[in-house]
This record gives sequence, structure tokens and C-alpha cells, in this order.
Amino acid sequence: MDDLDEIIAEFLVESHENLDQLDSDLVALEQDPTSQDLLGSVFRTIHTIKGTTGFLGFGHLEALTHAGESLLSRLRDGELGLTAEITDALLMTVDAVRALLAAIEATGQEGAPDHAALIARLTRLQQGGSALGEVIVEHGGATPEDVTLAVTAQDVGDVRPIGEILVGQGSTTPAEVSLALEVQEERRSVADGSIRVDVERLDSLMRLIGELVLTRNQSVAHAAATRDATLIRASARLNLITRELQEVVLKMRMQPIDHVWNKLPRVIRDLSATCGKTVRLEMEGRETELDKTILEAVKDPLTHLVRNAIDHGIEPPEGRLAGGKDEQGLLLLRAFHEGGQVNIEVHDDGAGMDPSLIAAKALERGLVGGEQLARMSDREITNLIFLPGFSTAAAVTNVSGRGVGMDVVKSNLEKIGGAIDVSSVLGAGTTVHVKIPLTLAIVPALTVLCAGDRYAIPTVNLAQLVRLEGEQGRAGIELISGTPVHRLRGKLLPLVYLDHELGVTEPDRSERDAVLVVVLQVEDRRFGLVVDDILDTQEIVVKPLSSQLENVPVYAGATILGDGSAALILDVLALAQRARVLSAGRELAHGAAGHADDDRAKTRVALLVASVGQDRQVAIPLEEVTRLEELPADSIERVGNRELVQYRDEILPLVRLGGLPDDGVVAVVVCSTRGRSVGLVVDAIVDIVEGAGVLGTAVVRDRITELLDVERAVREVDPGFYDTPVASPGGRS
Repeated sequence: MDDLDEIIAEFLVESHENLDQLDSDLVALEQDPTSQDLLGSVFRTIHTIKGTTGFLGFGHLEALTHAGESLLSRLRDGELGLTAEITDALLMTVDAVRALLAAIEATGQEGAPDHAALIARLTRLQQGGSALGEVIVEHGGATPEDVTLAVTAQDVGDVRPIGEILVGQGSTTPAEVSLALEVQEERRSVADGSIRVDVERLDSLMRLIGELVLTRNQSVAHAAATRDATLIRASARLNLITRELQEVVLKMRMQPIDHVWNKLPRVIRDLSATCGKTVRLEMEGRETELDKTILEAVKDPLTHLVRNAIDHGIEPPEGRLAGGKDEQGLLLLRAFHEGGQVNIEVHDDGAGMDPSLIAAKALERGLVGGEQLARMSDREITNLIFLPGFSTAAAVTNVSGRGVGMDVVKSNLEKIGGAIDVSSVLGAGTTVHVKIPLTLAIVPALTVLCAGDRYAIPTVNLAQLVRLEGEQGRAGIELISGTPVHRLRGKLLPLVYLDHELGVTEPDRSERDAVLVVVLQVEDRRFGLVVDDILDTQEIVVKPLSSQLENVPVYAGATILGDGSAALILDVLALAQRARVLSAGRELAHGAAGHADDDRAKTRVALLVASVGQDRQVAIPLEEVTRLEELPADSIERVGNRELVQYRDEILPLVRLGGLPDDGVVAVVVCSTRGRSVGLVVDAIVDIVEGAGVLGTAVVRDRITELLDVERAVREVDPGFYDTPVASPGGRS
């Protein structure tokens, strides 16, 4: 008896969970009555409850769920169309099942409920044949009033099929009924053409495909080495079949993002009511597909972003009306494929983010120091919302205020190779941009050599490959105070030596015939990874790291190469953080801890030192420097009291820090701040050094050097320069 009680208890827990899901699915089904996924989910929930009740001997519950299941079966198969009457009957069924479960939980028995009328209604709805009548109406064979009369006749006892009743009434012809039956059969065949497969079987199949890919790589490598024509043809055929099979299996694992989004309307409805706000949800790209594993991983981060948009972004109705907006806020979810990745945007038309408020909260919580804030751009300040412990909520509620959220969202996305960025316009709204890979199982990668070992770099981070030979390799890289930089197409590219970052034996670089640079992209920043050799690209199967290596931050996994040897997969984001090539705000998001003064003392950034007059030099943060140029002095034009130059098909304003040149050539440091570019005219470029990233003065190369605030220097010449809107859709001014 105790075993039976335990089974009943498990049944009750499972059934209550299923009913909670059923509530959500029915709410969504009202909005999208044609969704086969939702109909299938509702059907499976009722079917599961019915099957268990039959085993446990709950007769009333079994009879009720059986009637609901039969109706849902015809809806799922396309024999019936969802109507308001059917929806009402299904909702009544859910309420009745919930009441029966409550009685069983309280007394162990169903009691003596009377659901005969509800069961009769469900039976009548599944037998009504109104779907056939709707098809006849669609083809002009009868009017809706004729079909209503025929259904009423069935309700009062007429046992004839709906088509026969319509013919008997003279409302249609036998030919129209036959045509409608053929259309129904075609619609039913769509449902019959699919089959449900257990997820574990798909996962097992995916693992086998991964092993097949490894075997394929080994076979292709062996065939290329032996140069046997027959073997090469066979390996080419194996390569083709494996690729096609891999694509088929990957498509089987793909699911539309709507599987996650269809649960959000209920979340938004409940949270809007809690916060006293009205929100309209719009979705674009619901059919965008991605791997099931990725889909599961982004479910919680997306839910948090939606909750955050409603709680922090969209204003209350009275506030929106006062600001000249519609009292109903807009929450837009958008998904699309781009560059081999899935892009997801969560946009709200709320109040936007105030950088000054974010800065004040970060300072109040001790996450950054005042001097550090003074030199941060608006974008870097906005990114402070990803710091652990950051929150702008005035009080702790069940929705927000604990300082746990956006940092977890960011770390969870980065675990699957994703990235997140925020753009906001004060008073207009905020957009969160998320980029995630399509799949994690099999990815294309570039293999490189470092200190005799091979490493794999996912090509999703690959921008280009650069080879510097001879004199270009020696003179093209400036190694100054431990900060190597290469000028690539006029832009400064920070360099990271892989052997140095991995702590392996560093060879004598002066003996190299060429310098090989892998240019990598991390978020909006690029850096060059210097390696010993670049091998080839191939599809690799990502294997998890062993427990001894899983805490090493620069590795994302391991793989087996074509010759059977193992290779470690580099985590490009972690490598960039380790080498300190990301912005100060990015570093803070992962390294903020302890007191602000301690953090400020540890933060050191690369500085470009330039001379700007007799016995005066300034230092400019290297992350704000876009290019270094030497322009003819006669190319500078004056408009009013401003100096301008035609530069790369644009007009570049100049701010003169240095004097007039003697040789007719002007040294210009092109800087970008807050989306605007400006050229700083200096006497000469002196050096690139590493120093404390705060405003004021410092001793650099035994001389007192001013740490330049670029924005302040520009405003002294043109106070309204940064207040002019940038001509880009949705951009900040």
C-alpha cells in the first residue's frame, strides 16, 4: 500500500506540473490556433494524465481526459478547426481535471463529481463535423448559416454525417461534399507525414555522427598522404556522404526559436500585471532555427532579458503618457541568421538607460572608482550593468534588486560561445543584441601550430590571416614596453603571442622567416594572434575537457584531428581577456572585485604618447585611437574657425594640439569617441607605453606627461561637437 501511495504522490506532482504547462500552451493557442506544436503539446499532456489514471483506477478522471484527448486528436490531425466553443470546452476540462486532482490529493479519492454534461459536450464537439462544413463554405458550396442549421440538427439527435444533412437540406451537392472530403484528407496527410523521436535518440545519433566526422577526417588525411587514386576517390565519396548526413542530422536537431518564445506571453502578462504596466509583445523571425542544446541554454537568459525590459525599461502608463508616448509599451523580439550565427534582439521603447545614473550606482556600490569613471565613454558606462552585484533597483522585490542577473546572463551566453551587447537611447528605449552559434557539436575551425603543438580556433572568430615576411616582419611590428602593435590597413592592431600566453617555451623570434598573424574578432574588437604556423581548416567535433583542464580559462574544449592526435580548442574570448586587449569596461565585467581603489591601482592600459609643442607631451588611450596618419599640410582647409580635411571620402574635423610642421607633413592621430571621429594634430608620435588609465599627469619616459581627455579637448574647440546626432538608424548621438 505504501508503494501505491508513493506512486499516487508522484502522479500528482507530475500532473500539476503538466497542468501548469497546459495553462501556458492554451493561452498561446488562443493567439495561434493553427500551431501544430502547441496542439501536440496540449494533446501529449492530456494523454499522459489519462494513461496514468487508467493504471491507478481513477475512473472519473480517465473518462474526462479520454473525452478531451479524443477531441484534441481530431484537432491535431486537422479534422477539426479550433473554435471559440472548443477552446472554452478545453479550458473547462483543465479546470475539472485540476479539481479532481485536488480531491485526490486531499482525500485519496475522486469523490462523486458529475462531469456528464462536460463529457457529452466534448463528445459532441469531436463528432460535430463542423470542419467539413467549413471546407464546404470555403469552396462556396454552402453558407455559414446552412452549416449552423446542420450542426444544430446533430445536437438534437440527427445521427447522419454533416455532409448528408447539408445535401438533404438542399444546401449543397454530393459533388461539393466529395470535394470537401478530399481536401480534408490532404490536410490530414500533413499530420500523418511526421513522427516524434525521443531526444535521447537524436543525441545518440549526433554523437555517432561526431565519431563518423572524426573517422572521415582521418580517412581523408590518410588518402592524401598515400596518393592512391582509388583511395582518394573513395575518401572523397565518404567525405561527401558524411557531410550530407551531418547536415541532415543537424537539421533534425534544429528547432524554431518559437519553442522558447511561445512561453513568454504568459511571463509578460503576469509580470506586467505585477508591475502595473501594459505591454504589447511583437515577435519577428519566430521560424529562426537553432540547435536544441543552444535553445535550452538561451531559454533562461532570454527570459531574464524580457523581465528586465519590463521591470527597468518600460515606464508605467502615466509616465508614458506624460512623455508623449502610447500608454502601452512595446516589447519587440527579433531573431535572424547572419554570418553563421543566430542574432537575437530584445528591444523596448521605454525610458532607455541613463549613463549618469549607471555611473552613480556603480560608484555607490564600489564597483569602480571616480577617476576611472571620468575617462569612460558612455558605452563603457552602459556595459557596467554586466558587473556582478550591479542593480539600479531602489528596493529588493521578487522581480529585481538583488544585483544578480545581467552578469549571469552574460556568463551563461559566453559559455556557449555567445556574446551580448547593449545599445540605448535615453528616452527612446533600449536594445539588447545577442549573438549565439547555430550548434556546439560540430564546428569549422582553423588549426595552428605553437611550440610544436596544434591548437584549433573556431572560424566564427576568424577575421583574416596576415603573413609578414622579411623586413616587413621585423619592421612591421613595434615591440615597445612589452606592447606589440602592427599597423594593418591604417588601423592599430594589438598583437598577442600565443606561446607567451600559454606559457610554453618561446623561440627566438628574430630567426623566423615570416610572422604569421591570425586576426581574430571578439565583440567589436580585433587583435592579432601570432602563431608559429597556420595549418588548415576542418570541421571538428567539440569534446569536453577533462577535470584537470576544465578550469583552465584559455581552452574551450578538445578535439581529435585527422591523424588521430588530440588538439585543444582555444577560447578566443578568454584569450583576449587574459592578454588585456579588450576595453576597460569589458575587463571590469569579468574582473571587478574588492575595493575600487585596489581595482584602479591594478588597471593599466596601453597609451599612445605624442609630443605637442616644446617640452610638452600627451598620452592618449590606445583603445580610442583608430589610425595614425601623415597628411600634407596643404590638404587642411579652414571653414570659419574650424580646420577640416577630406579624409577617406568624409570630412574629418581637426583639433590642433601641436604647432605647424616644418616639412609640410602633418602628423594626425584619428580618434573615435561616442561614435564621432576627430583628428588630433600633434608634432610627432613618441612611443606606445603601458600606464595607469586615469586622467591627470604621469611620468612617462622620464618626462611629465598629460593624460589627455579626448572629449574634453574637442569640446574646448567645438562645445557642441558631440551633441550633433550621428546619422545612423537607431544610433546614439
